[in-house]
Formats: sequence, structure tokens, C-alpha cells
Amino acid sequence: MKYYIIVGEASGDLYGSRLITEIKSLDKNAKIRFWGGDKMILSGGTIVKHIRELAFMGFYEVIMNLNKIFSNISLCKRDIIEFNPDKIIYIDYPGFNLRICDWAKKKGFKNYYYISPQIWAWKEGRIKNIKKSIDKLFVIFPFEKKYYSEKHKMETFYFGHPLIEVINSYKSNTSFFKKNNIPSNKPIVAFLPGSRIQEIKTMLPIFLSIISNYPDYNFIIAGVNNVDPKLYDLGAHPNLFIVYNKTYDLLTNSFAAIVTSGTASLECSLFKVPQIVCYKTSFLSFFVGKLFVKIRHISLVNIILEKDIIKELIQDDLNKKNLSYEFNKLCREEKRSKIIQEYSKIYDLLSVKDTTKKIASSIFS
Repeated sequence: MKYYIIVGEASGDLYGSRLITEIKSLDKNAKIRFWGGDKMILSGGTIVKHIRELAFMGFYEVIMNLNKIFSNISLCKRDIIEFNPDKIIYIDYPGFNLRICDWAKKKGFKNYYYISPQIWAWKEGRIKNIKKSIDKLFVIFPFEKKYYSEKHKMETFYFGHPLIEVINSYKSNTSFFKKNNIPSNKPIVAFLPGSRIQEIKTMLPIFLSIISNYPDYNFIIAGVNNVDPKLYDLGAHPNLFIVYNKTYDLLTNSFAAIVTSGTASLECSLFKVPQIVCYKTSFLSFFVGKLFVKIRHISLVNIILEKDIIKELIQDDLNKKNLSYEFNKLCREEKRSKIIQEYSKIYDLLSVKDTTKKIASSIFS
């Protein structure tokens, strides 16, 4: 069969790569074409567009890039028609994917949505189109299955969170410090500023502002290679380092983390790294978001556990003074122990055996 997969962000590239591997193990004649990143390229198939050209953060940023977005939508539709896939798989990236999904259903294509749109957080009105256009919906949190199945009476599939099996398969790099020329004589604080250009431009300078206050720690940026390296060139500090595409090696060796809201927050919890979650965008994007977002928290840890476990610094609250204050609190053993204790509950909630294999089997059947 022919499969067309659409991914728009780094986390989707990770999940998409594993899905491709499982699909190919089930369907020896699989032909796969996709929008994705480096991990999906390694798993096999033909890439149409790389995620480095797709990720825009916030309402204002989307408005400023509308021409590019509409051009990509047109390209995607033309490419699907030409490839004529048996099944289209959408991974997260709802602003783009739901438009393609609605169009594809009208054209008679089969639609499979993996990592459902977070309409429980905002834009609940999308449920009408989701019900009409999606043949199978796969969710990655238990509360999402309840939300879709009970509230909206939509058949939904939950096979656990794929990040669990990714981390379970990870093997620690014992030579992390030596290979990256990083001294091992100080505790490490990981900076995870995100994978999108706008995130890094906005968040990283604020993260770096606190370094001079803490000479007894080494700070390491988790860099990604799908952006211009100059984004990370923000001044020299004797205790600042950067590693590229080694986030799990970094978290394995980290004392604490300062994180841009997103999948990274969940990753920190699974590696049992105490964290502060941060988020800042343009005034217009934040204002629009405040009007429509229905949830109290932005970090996946707090959302999953439904309580305040880790500190969230959002918009104007994210500044050098507040970040330093919260980091000081995070260094206290009592605070750290409480956070790590709560983390263990997340693993138990999300762990299901053979998550990606079950999803691939459901799509293939």
C-alpha cells in the first residue's frame, strides 16, 4: 500500500520515524511519502518538505507567514493527488493537518490522525470537522480518550504514549562529558529552548540571562540541527556549552532543566529531571490565546497530573528576576524530591506495551 504522512514539528518527526519502521515491518510493499524531518528520512521513504520550513509559533507569526503556509497547503494537495495514497496519516500539527484532512476526505481518501488535535485546550469547535473527516483517531493521553469518547461520542484509540517506548529503548552514553568536551566537575542545568526558530529567538536569551549568577553550575543548551547555528551564538560564558541532537544524553546527566513548554516538559519528567517550564510569545499571540485557551496549565506534567507540580513562567512573568528566584527554589532538596516523586505517576499513567506497533497495526488493518 501507499502511505502519505504529514508531520510539522520535531516531536512528530520522532514519532513518525518509529511509525514508518513499524509500517514497513507489517507491509513489505509499503511505499511511503512524507512531510517530516531527519529521523523520518533515516526510517525510509521520500520526503516532500522538511519540518525546518514548516514550524511557526503563535498567532502573529502565523499571520506573517500566511503566504508560505497557503503555498505549502497547495503543494501538499497537489502532491497527494499525484501520489494517490491508500492512507493518509496526520501527526499532530493541527492548524495545517486539519485543513488537508477535511479536503482529503472530500476527495475520498482514508484519514488516520495520530496524536490528536488538543481541542480540549482550545478550538473545541473543530470537533465537527474531526468527526466528519477522520476515519481513525489515535490519542496519547488517557484523559483524551475519555474526552473524545464520552463527551463527543467519537470512537477513539488509546495505546499509550509513544514517548515511553522511545525512552525505554534509549541507551545511556557513558562518555557524554568526554565526547562533548564538557567538564564533569559541576552540576548540569539543561536549557531546552525548543526546536522552532521563533521559540529559540524568544526564549534562549532569557534563559542565558541567569548564567552569571550561578558560576557553580554548567549550563548546556540542547541544540537542534534544523535551525541556523547562529541562533545559539549569544555570547561567551565559561560555564556555557551546547550539544546538538543529544537531548536524552543531556537529560540523563542533568541536575535541573529550564524548558520551553511542549514535549520537552514530558521528557524531563520521564528522565526525572526537576524543571521550570517557560513560555513567551508576541503580545498579539498571547492576547488571542488568552481569549480561547480553556486550561489552567501549559506544561504537560501539570496537565496530566491535574495540579501544580512544576513552576510555569508565562509571558511577562518570564524574566531574569523570576527565573533566578524559581531556580533557587528548584535547587532545594525538599522541592526536588517532591517533584521527582510526582513524576513516577506519569510513567504509570502513560505506559502501554508496543504503543507504536499497535497504532501501525490499526492503520494497516
